[in-house]
Amino acid sequence: MSFLDQETAAAEPLLTSLQGNIQKIKAALGNSTDTIIREISTVKDNKLQMAIIYTSGLADEKVISDFILESVLFEHAAADYAVTIQTLKTAILTVGDVKDIKNFTSLYYAVRSGDAVILLEGQAVGIAASTRGWKDRGVSENSTESSVRGPREAFTESLRTNTALIRRKIKSPDLWMETKPIGQVTQTDVAIMYIKGIASDNIVEEVRNRLDKINIDGILESGYIEEFIQDVQYTPFPTVQNSERPDVIAAELLEGKIAIIVDGTPFVLLVPALFVSFLHAAEDYYHRADISSLVRILRFIGICIALLGPSLYIAITTYHQEMLPTELLISLAAQREGVPFPAFVEAFIMELAFEILREAGLRMPRTIGPAVSVVGTLVIGEAAVEAGIVSAAMVIVVAITAISSFIFPSYSLANSFRLLRFPLMGLAATFGLFGIIVGVIALVLHLCSLRSFGIPYMSPFAPTIPSDQKDALIRVPWRAMVSRPRLINRTNKIRKQQYPPRKPEP
Repeated sequence: MSFLDQETAAAEPLLTSLQGNIQKIKAALGNSTDTIIREISTVKDNKLQMAIIYTSGLADEKVISDFILESVLFEHAAADYAVTIQTLKTAILTVGDVKDIKNFTSLYYAVRSGDAVILLEGQAVGIAASTRGWKDRGVSENSTESSVRGPREAFTESLRTNTALIRRKIKSPDLWMETKPIGQVTQTDVAIMYIKGIASDNIVEEVRNRLDKINIDGILESGYIEEFIQDVQYTPFPTVQNSERPDVIAAELLEGKIAIIVDGTPFVLLVPALFVSFLHAAEDYYHRADISSLVRILRFIGICIALLGPSLYIAITTYHQEMLPTELLISLAAQREGVPFPAFVEAFIMELAFEILREAGLRMPRTIGPAVSVVGTLVIGEAAVEAGIVSAAMVIVVAITAISSFIFPSYSLANSFRLLRFPLMGLAATFGLFGIIVGVIALVLHLCSLRSFGIPYMSPFAPTIPSDQKDALIRVPWRAMVSRPRLINRTNKIRKQQYPPRKPEP
């Protein structure tokens, strides 16, 4: 039977015949060996009246044994009344969460999600009891957004664990969550979380609409969702933010953003995303304002070097030598005396070699990856200079650019700058500084044209919002950060509520 035929058959309501339901379930699931169907009797005459269906490995069999089987077989085995769905829910089952199942679609989804489904003879309604208990990775330290100060916990691949980590930090009842399955085959649970009264209702509704329009067989990671819901498909810049830190997600929810949590991945999406948000680190808010502002300024300088370092070197050494001091120009000319390639080819070779080494270091085992990348860079750089393929100054420029590229708090934005570095090098080799200026102007125009769920990507710079500059290039002290971002939040704008001072206790 094809998947389409299975979907058509799954839309049918449950039958009143218990054996008929069991036969349909076995046929639809292909008699899978991990699908357990336990048939039991619940009355004195030992007639077959009940079946419990669950998936081994996804359901907690101890919960099924202690809170379902034991309750039915021992506590109510001698009951004189007929066991019905209502008596199961109100008087027999001791599990916490139960809900009615009326069709095969809901039944298959519950069984494949780790729940135990209970069917009774003569009734076309079943019960799904919450028995999910698969093995998952425990909460550990995050590896992609490291910081000196701040929480060490990171999201895991379990949806419920991730939502619990967020609720531990935001205990307000206004933190709402909606969950729906996406993917015709995988039926992956996708949840959206937002703070009612702070998040914009229009943006929340837009998130719902974009998720509802997704039509694909499977969702295996949040990157699938990101590509479907982003405003612009053809842009090197990310318009959906992601993080594996619960404190970052909680802080952005307080700003009025919406979190999208996908079961099976530790990376949580955030919308709407602003360009400046990718340049802020979580650690900026855990130190004093003056220290955080200094670190941010250093970060912005490093980002400019990562984007324009090789391009400026190529333009100045090729077309604008008069900008260099005479001694430095003579030194660079002496270094390049035996180099057979122009500056652009030098930079392209070294940048390409570094990117290959970095990717190789990421894919290698963790025990040898960093060592191979560092040793490979040193050996290749020194050998290239000794062989006369590149100059020593070019190795220095590429090394500084490589170090600066690791200063990005966001890996997705770092990839964008890695990609844009090569076109800017080509413009510098062709038109000099004029080409770099034209490239930067085109880049800024493209950034200003982007939107993320209707919010300008470059706000609060374009459009300029003076009240939001307090947390853009620098960070002012917390007592001065009274309002939330204006474009994201238009209803609850005040972050800092004024409470009357508490009287000292006698």
